[in-house]
Amino acid sequence: MTALTPMVQEALALCRRPANQASCLPPTCYVSAALLEAETRALFGGWVGLGRADMVRDPGSYIALDFAGQSIILLRDRDGILRAFANSCRHRGARLMDGAGECRGIKCPFHAWAYRLDGSLAAAPHMEAAEGFRREDHALHDYRAEERLGFAFVCFDPDAPELDSVLGDFARLHAPWPLESLVTTRRAEMEVACNWKAFLEVFNEYYHLPFVHANSINSIYGEPDPADETEGAFASQFGATEGTGGLLQSQQDRALPPMPGLTGEATRGARYSWVFPNMTFAANTDALWVYEAYPLGPERCHVVQSACFPPETLALPGAEDRIAAYHERLDAALAEDIPALENQQRGLRSPAAVQGRFQPLLEPNVASFARWYAERMTAAANIA
Repeated sequence: MTALTPMVQEALALCRRPANQASCLPPTCYVSAALLEAETRALFGGWVGLGRADMVRDPGSYIALDFAGQSIILLRDRDGILRAFANSCRHRGARLMDGAGECRGIKCPFHAWAYRLDGSLAAAPHMEAAEGFRREDHALHDYRAEERLGFAFVCFDPDAPELDSVLGDFARLHAPWPLESLVTTRRAEMEVACNWKAFLEVFNEYYHLPFVHANSINSIYGEPDPADETEGAFASQFGATEGTGGLLQSQQDRALPPMPGLTGEATRGARYSWVFPNMTFAANTDALWVYEAYPLGPERCHVVQSACFPPETLALPGAEDRIAAYHERLDAALAEDIPALENQQRGLRSPAAVQGRFQPLLEPNVASFARWYAERMTAAANIA
C-alpha cells in the first residue's frame, strides 16, 4: 500500500492518541486518489453498513447497490432472509439488475440465465450441450449479509470476524430506542462535492452548530455528554436537546410523541452514532435519521439519507403532515451543511492545509473514527 508513505504514517500516528491529545486526519486523506484506493481495500472490504434493512421489506424485494468498486443485489428471499449477491451473471458477467423493486427471481438480460431468490441457478437455455455442465455449480456469488436493530450490513471478506464481534456493545448502548421496529418514510440519495469522510464527520460533531446552523437548529442542542466508551467499531455520543432535534427551531410545535417505551436519558435528547466506516445516525426521542456516505472519488461522495419513525406514530391522525416537517428539517440542515463541506473541501486542496487538533468534547466521534481509520490503514499497509 504505497499510498501510506512514511510521512502519512507519521501523521496517522498522531490520530491514535486520546481525543484531547489527538490530531485530525491529514489533509491528504481527503484529496489523494491513491489513498482512496487504499481505503477501498482496507475499509470497505469487511463489514459495511447499508442503511435501513426495510429498503427490501418483503420476500422478492430487491435493490441494486454500487459502492467502493462493488456492485451487489440486496434482496429478501422467499423465507424473508436478507441476501447479498454480486450483480454479475455467472455466464459471461453481464450486469443483472438496476434500481429497486419486486421480483420472483433474477434473469440475466443478455442470455436469459435465471436465478432463484436464494441465488441458485434455475435455468440456463441450451447449456445442455456443454459437456459436464451442472446448474448447481453456477449459483450467484453471494456475500455475507446480516441485520441488526433494523440496519443492514454486508461483508465482502469471507475471513472477516462475525458481525457481532465487530459491533461489540452496539445493541446494548442503543437498547433504549426501538430501532428494529422503526419504519423508513423517506430514502433520499444525492451527490456532494466533498470527501466521503468529511460528510460523515460533520454529522458527528457539535462544534459547527452555532456557526453553520445558527438560525435553524443550534438552540435545540445543549452541551453534549462526554463520548461513550464503546467496545465495537463505532463511536457514540449523547446530548440533551431543548425540544426535539428532529425539527427546526421554528417548528417545535409540530413535534410528534416520543417513541414507545423510551426511558432514562433517551427521553432527554439524541444519541449520535457512527458505525465505521460509512454509516451514521441520530436516535432522537421521536425519530431516527440515518446517513450513509460512499466515495465516488477523493473529492466527491454518494450520500443516502433515511428518515424513520415508529409504526405507532405513522398510524396517528395527521401524521403525514407532521412527518413532512421532519423531512423539511433534514433538508434545511443539509442546505447549510453542504456549502460548508464543499468549502472545506476546497480548503483541503491547499498546499498549506495542515493537520489540526480536535475539540475533545465537541468532536469525540470524529476523533474516534480518525483513531480507527489510522489503525486500520496502518495495519493494512504493514500487511501489504
